[in-house]
Amino acid sequence: MRGFQIAKGWENKGINMPVRKTQKAAAYDIEAAEDITIPSFHLGVKPTLIPTGLKAYCEDDEFFILCNRSSGPKKGLIMANSIGIIDADYYGNESNDGHFYFQYINCLDHDIEIKKGDVIGQVIFMKYLKTDDDQAEGIRTGGFGSTDK
Repeated sequence: MRGFQIAKGWENKGINMPVRKTQKAAAYDIEAAEDITIPSFHLGVKPTLIPTGLKAYCEDDEFFILCNRSSGPKKGLIMANSIGIIDADYYGNESNDGHFYFQYINCLDHDIEIKKGDVIGQVIFMKYLKTDDDQAEGIRTGGFGSTDK
């Protein structure tokens, strides 16, 4: 059905599995897999990719969304892509095993230190619909950003 696993290369690094904090929570909290510094934004600074050490699987007609926490902007963290949409075929791809990352921009005037185990975002699993005339035949051949080829 759907769930989380530790991505290849992260098996012995103390990665915690995501959890929902309450019975009616829609999202699973995701932690940073390692300490990382997010520099203060200025022109030319690229978004910082924060590894999770996780991959997620879901049904063929599902995807999952990477979302910022509601406290993220208050702490200066803005997701560079607003939300991340991860397709079912991202799981287990040969270029990165399906390891998903969060990418943030720091809008404060000083660097932000993220510690391993800090909750950095949330994941929501969703179903999607297709149009009557859908003819998608492509097959994923890579990982992060591979559909932009």
